[in-house]
Amino acid sequence: MPTPPAAQPRPDVDPRTGRRTDGGPEPDRLALLARLQDEFASAAADVAPDALVPACGDWRAAELVLHLAGVHHWAAGMAVGDPSRDEDLPAPDLTGPGSRGALAALYVRHAADLRTTLDAAGPEGAAQTLLGDGPASFWWRRQLHETLVHLHDLRAARRGSGPDALGAVAVAPEVWGDGVDEIVAMFQPRQVRLGRMAPLADRLRVVASDLGWSWTLGASAASADDRVDATLAAPAQRLDLLLWGRLTLAEAGAVVEGDLDAAQRVLAEPLVP
Repeated sequence: MPTPPAAQPRPDVDPRTGRRTDGGPEPDRLALLARLQDEFASAAADVAPDALVPACGDWRAAELVLHLAGVHHWAAGMAVGDPSRDEDLPAPDLTGPGSRGALAALYVRHAADLRTTLDAAGPEGAAQTLLGDGPASFWWRRQLHETLVHLHDLRAARRGSGPDALGAVAVAPEVWGDGVDEIVAMFQPRQVRLGRMAPLADRLRVVASDLGWSWTLGASAASADDRVDATLAAPAQRLDLLLWGRLTLAEAGAVVEGDLDAAQRVLAEPLVP
């Protein structure tokens, strides 16, 4: 499948550190994280706590806000080498008229603590990561993408439809492309290592059509075989959300060439936790 030339090559990012290895400039992930957290807090104060979160089973908005606050709480500990923090936080009282404000305030508190912790640790701070011992920069990237996807979820809960929330999160396509890279290079191989899925029998090339960046799911780093069973192309934002299970192929407007069944088998696997 022909793809447009990329304005710049796809960054080479080490999944163990979340940092580039090709000498290119690092994005200001902490600044972007802060902006996304602010937007999430604003949305949390504006959405009904019992609003259904599309594409997240029976989750309600209140559960989503508590989840992200808890993940921030846990990740702040991991970023300084302390894995003991519990990500399951006690829920505030959601029965009164101020329930939305209570939820938002709880989130703001843990979001601010995460940012303060990451800033103090610096990118080279000793941390526990999802791949073992590593630098705190891993969490700069991981928490950015955690917040980005869940901001989409919360906006979708407010709008009542996942596809309708597209375009509501204003970040550059390169940020969404970095999220795809995290899935392909870090999450999917980790799912195999943890026994949550078998190695992929099909090979699916995914293309961020607005960037010209591509990756192959099911490819081994040790193999020079470039065979693929299918190629799937969509804009970076929709591709990232598709791989996170937030959109269907049709909702993502994805174009598939080759074996459609193979593409669907790959997408049906638990590529992410």
